[in-house]
Amino acid sequence: MIRYTLRCRKDHQFEAWFRSSDDYDAQARKKRVPCPVCGDTKVEKALMAPAIGRAGKDKGKPEPVPGPAAETAAPPAGAVQLVADPRRQALIQAMRELRAKITENADYVGDKFAEEARKIHYNETEPRGIYGEASREEAEALAEEGIEFAPLPPVPEDRN
Repeated sequence: MIRYTLRCRKDHQFEAWFRSSDDYDAQARKKRVPCPVCGDTKVEKALMAPAIGRAGKDKGKPEPVPGPAAETAAPPAGAVQLVADPRRQALIQAMRELRAKITENADYVGDKFAEEARKIHYNETEPRGIYGEASREEAEALAEEGIEFAPLPPVPEDRN
């Protein structure tokens, strides 16, 4: 078994185990190595530190990977084993769902967020859900005025 550090087009880095270098090449060519963060199948090997073997009877055996993946049996021949924290994946999915719910049920006000939030707070306009952008200074001013708001949770694709 060989462990590669891989990177997708969106620059998400993850690890996967393969039976051999040729096995990785074949699976990557057939787009069977998805990124565990975004699902992109266009992946490539990332820069990795070399694995240093241990002396004695364990020589040549791969080091166990910490976390849930280390507690499971070795994958079947030719299978890809992605090493990703399932709790992180669940959190990212929950953030995506929250953002989707907000954007589906609120009005986008762009860079007029602070202005619109004030109008709603001071009953100058009909109360409704809004989202948009605000500078740090605008957000601090809103908070000082006692206007409640919260930033949308960031998701990995926001940084690409």
